[in-house]
Amino acid sequence: MGGGSYKASDWTKLKTSRKIDSSSVDQIFKSRKMDDKFNPKFIQVREARDSEEHPNSTPIAIGVDVTGSMGYLSSEIIKNSLNELMKKLYSTKLVEDPQLMFAAIGDTTDEAPLQVTQFESDIRIAEQLMELWIEGAGGDSPEDYQLLWYFLAKHTDIDCFNKRGKKGFCFTIGDAAFHDSVTGGNIKAIFNDDAKLYRTSELAKMASEKYELFHIDLNAGKMSASKYIPGRVISVSPSEVKYLPEIIIAAIQLISGKTNDDILNGLDFSAKQVVSRAVSTLNVGGSIKL
Repeated sequence: MGGGSYKASDWTKLKTSRKIDSSSVDQIFKSRKMDDKFNPKFIQVREARDSEEHPNSTPIAIGVDVTGSMGYLSSEIIKNSLNELMKKLYSTKLVEDPQLMFAAIGDTTDEAPLQVTQFESDIRIAEQLMELWIEGAGGDSPEDYQLLWYFLAKHTDIDCFNKRGKKGFCFTIGDAAFHDSVTGGNIKAIFNDDAKLYRTSELAKMASEKYELFHIDLNAGKMSASKYIPGRVISVSPSEVKYLPEIIIAAIQLISGKTNDDILNGLDFSAKQVVSRAVSTLNVGGSIKL
């Protein structure tokens, strides 16, 4: 997957046809159950492949907590953040041939613990995102963000790593803590894989072999994932959700060895303040400060 290119005009047409700006979360995300095409139980592999059109594919997986209080975040992403992230990725050419996958993350006790789209480079990213079921179950108890790590480690095949030894990127986003493990029964039920218990720390290690892992904590650092991915947790307040595109891009830039000026260039004062603080503690071979 991953053909085509993202165009702002395509997003404008989609927003108009779906009346996204004036619609509620329930009106935007109309699915009331998980579609089999996004159910990891029926997905052997998701691929991010090079092509003549995109010879240097870079997979970026973004997993969003869709339980309980996180409904507002799903709305923000579809209305604003997705378009801004894609526009900036393409206009700045920060990442070669980006291919985005979105994941809806819940808890192993939910009806839909994990849903995953294809890796795409065009408006199909948004179209698939809007087909996900925003289940809204659960509350602020620990969630199972590590299910996405398992899927990326076991069920993705990415040319950037296979051909060039470069890692993809994964950002999980939410306001709850991680569970410490996934039982073998849940692995079997969710992925239809051999039943085996995995510690969350083990899954972080597995996924980090092919992906640069980050967790964006929307609970002001109170639910830190640092014990699983030390130096890769970004603390953001709910009021700063609108800056997610800039924060994600800044983290990718840090991995790419960009300078402080590269990262903050072009941002307005408020964005500079938020981005600088949010990623200043990341351990990626350097950090940025105003």
